[in-house]
Amino acid sequence: MTFTLATWNINSVRLREPIVLKLLQEQAPDVLCLQECKSPVDKIPTEAFAALGYGHMLANGQKGYNGVMILSRLPIVEVARFDFAALGHARHIAGQLENGVIIHNFYVPAGGDVADREQNEKFGQKLDYLTEMRDHFRSTPPKKSILVGDLNIAPLEEDVWSHKQLLKVVSHTPIEIEHLAAVQQAGDWVDVTRADIPEGPVYSWWSYRARDWDAANKGRRLDHVWATGDIAGAGHSSRVYREARGWEKPSDHAPVFATFDL
Repeated sequence: MTFTLATWNINSVRLREPIVLKLLQEQAPDVLCLQECKSPVDKIPTEAFAALGYGHMLANGQKGYNGVMILSRLPIVEVARFDFAALGHARHIAGQLENGVIIHNFYVPAGGDVADREQNEKFGQKLDYLTEMRDHFRSTPPKKSILVGDLNIAPLEEDVWSHKQLLKVVSHTPIEIEHLAAVQQAGDWVDVTRADIPEGPVYSWWSYRARDWDAANKGRRLDHVWATGDIAGAGHSSRVYREARGWEKPSDHAPVFATFDL
C-alpha cells in the first residue's frame, strides 16, 4: 500500500478550517496529522472534511490550547494517547492503519522564552516531556511505526536560519537537541525528511512577527516526519509545502509531507 502523509501545526482547526480544506483539496494526502488544534473534540468541524473523503478522525482535544488529531481517508483505529510529564495536556494521539502501521502524532511543549528550567517552568516541562518520550520508546521499542508532529526543536544547523544566533534561543539549544536525539535513538527513529533531503536549509515555521516572512526567510524546521528503522526505507518524496504559509489567515507553520510504500 502506498500512502501520503502530512503533518501540520494548524494553530486552531476551527479558525483555519478553510485552509485545511484547501490543503485536502489541492494536495490530497491520505493521512493528515494536525497539532495545536485548540478545540474540544466535539467542536471540531468534521462535516466538510468527511465530504472530501476524510471520514476517519482520531482526536485528543482541549479547549483553547494544544490538541492533536489525525484525519484519514484510510481506516484507522486509536491505539494510544500519552500524557508525558503528567501535564494534563492533549499532546499525543496514535492510530493504527489496516496494514499494521502505527502513526504517532505529537505536539511537544514549546518551552517558553527562557532556556533555563530554573527560571522558566515551561522549559523544564519540555525537557521532562522529552525524557518521558525517550523512556517510553526505550522500554517499549516501536516497530512498523511513523512519528510526526510539531516537536518544537530544530536539531540541525541547517534547520535554522542562523545556527550561531539561535544557539541560546529555545528550539535550537544544545540541551533540547540532546534530548530530541535521545528520543530518536531510543525508538530507532529515522528522520525521513532529512534522509530524503540531506543537504541545505529546510524550514517549516516562520514567525508571525516578520513583516515579510517570505523575503526574510528566518525559518526553523520544527515539524518532523520520522519512521522506525524497519520501515524508514519505504519513505520517500519528502517536502515542505511552503505555499501554505502564504495563504489567507495562515498558520505560522507549513505542512510537511512524505510518501510511504508499505
